[in-house]
Amino acid sequence: MFKSYRRMLLSGIVISAAVSTLFAADTGASKKYVTGRDKGKLVIDGGVTYPVKNGKTGPYYINEQAHSLAINNGRPATPNEIKAWDIDVMPDGTGLPKGKGTAEEGEEIYEAKCQSCHGDFGVGGGGYPALAKGNAYDLHKTLTNQRTTPDADGPVRVFGSYWPRASTLWWYIKTGMPHPAPLSLSDDEVYSLVAYIYTLNELKLNGEEIEEDTEINQDNVLKVELPNKDGFIPKIDGPNGLENVRKFFNDTSNYGNGTRCMHDCFKGEPKVLPIQIEQKSFLPPLSEAKDLPKNPCWIASCDVEASGGAANAEGKKIYEAHCAVCHGNDSMGAPDLGNKEAWAKVMKKGMDAVLKNAINGKNAMPPRGGTDLPDDKLKAAIEYMYSKSK
Repeated sequence: MFKSYRRMLLSGIVISAAVSTLFAADTGASKKYVTGRDKGKLVIDGGVTYPVKNGKTGPYYINEQAHSLAINNGRPATPNEIKAWDIDVMPDGTGLPKGKGTAEEGEEIYEAKCQSCHGDFGVGGGGYPALAKGNAYDLHKTLTNQRTTPDADGPVRVFGSYWPRASTLWWYIKTGMPHPAPLSLSDDEVYSLVAYIYTLNELKLNGEEIEEDTEINQDNVLKVELPNKDGFIPKIDGPNGLENVRKFFNDTSNYGNGTRCMHDCFKGEPKVLPIQIEQKSFLPPLSEAKDLPKNPCWIASCDVEASGGAANAEGKKIYEAHCAVCHGNDSMGAPDLGNKEAWAKVMKKGMDAVLKNAINGKNAMPPRGGTDLPDDKLKAAIEYMYSKSK
């Protein structure tokens, strides 16, 4: 996930990527290629490079002049710029700062800064993910569930049952939460929230269930027992992680650097899994209508005029920049753009009441939608969404 604090850092840093170019002597009719290598070993992703011959890498000509241009990798990052980015927390705990906290302390922080999105006791809501759904060790057993019938229970994937490393929770909260203000929590506050989420999942530390007054710190945070610690393949942790991944992708029974085949690749009948549960009904029903909208001004170039002039043009820009993430569809629980019924219900309260809710926040929506927009800008966005939902 590309977090917002990194967008700010990018404005002052030029990120350079190392580009490896591989060549071969001849393509010929057989379309030979060079398998990508890193220090003599096959690259993990199975990438290949087709060499240029007679101005082509295949049936089409390429821009040889563009290929000959030098690559500008920018300037080296300064030590402070590297330090600002180098805040990852590794599976072995590298990067964890000193700090401590208890679930009792974390509960107060959660109610103030997390509950509006993730619901009471981390059960989720309004389109935001659940953090816990009961005992993690019991829920872990559901990961092998298959929905072979429409009413079958599927796997329950929450932090405690699914995540393999306890350190990832600390890292994610520190760098990404709360969503409108990442990196705003102190290290002790993060440890406290981690402790609280541990208790919600009924996790154990040294064989004992973590209690409200159990102190979680940099020394014991990794000792928490997560049931899915070995549930992912290939194994990427440790000094052999890269080789494990390379071996996995070089195995032709998986994917990657195995022998490539474009036709007649199967010996015997291919293994095809038939559809077990056919989707026959849709709510709302799928539409096959192909007629254009009744409004002749349906293209972007005349949208401003059709939707109310310059005032709505400003509202549209604000909506697209700040509001569309939640109001763009109904998955977030907010009245979505174009939903006449939802917006009619909202606007029954009157613009003043709706604007007040936007300013102060309501349910899963944080104050001002998590932005610093002034009142008049919020009102413009509301008016635009309403005008598009009549």
